[in-house]
Amino acid sequence: MKAVIQRVAFSDVKVDGETIGEIEKGFMILLGVQEGDTEADADLLAKKTANMRIFEDENGKMNLSLLDTGSACLVISQFTLCADCKKGNRPSFIGAAKPDEAEKLYEYFMEKLKDNGVEKVESGSFGADMKVTLLNDGPVTIILDSNTF
Repeated sequence: MKAVIQRVAFSDVKVDGETIGEIEKGFMILLGVQEGDTEADADLLAKKTANMRIFEDENGKMNLSLLDTGSACLVISQFTLCADCKKGNRPSFIGAAKPDEAEKLYEYFMEKLKDNGVEKVESGSFGADMKVTLLNDGPVTIILDSNTF
């Protein structure tokens, strides 16, 4: 399971021109579910995300987490994070989990964020053509892969 986490001052997601998810200060997370990912991967990723200290404290040091700041998450499903670009110029997405399994783990990941203390978790619409807007804060961007921890 892969996540691109961007610290944002604001983010929203629209489908067919209608806003379906919106947060102020927090994380906009692009989540890619790979073939073979399990609930254990989502558990690890959600815990790491909720506790990641990338908000500044009173001394300007990145030392505070979502939980410390009461910040929110906007989670967007993105199978393209699972792209294999080794051969040629057209990415292969064969490593992405099948849509039914990916959606189940996407929903599970969001529930685990809540279980880990994140009070507000917004989402996009799985499989939809979404338009995501964000205002990077920093910018701070972190890439997590559950296969690396």
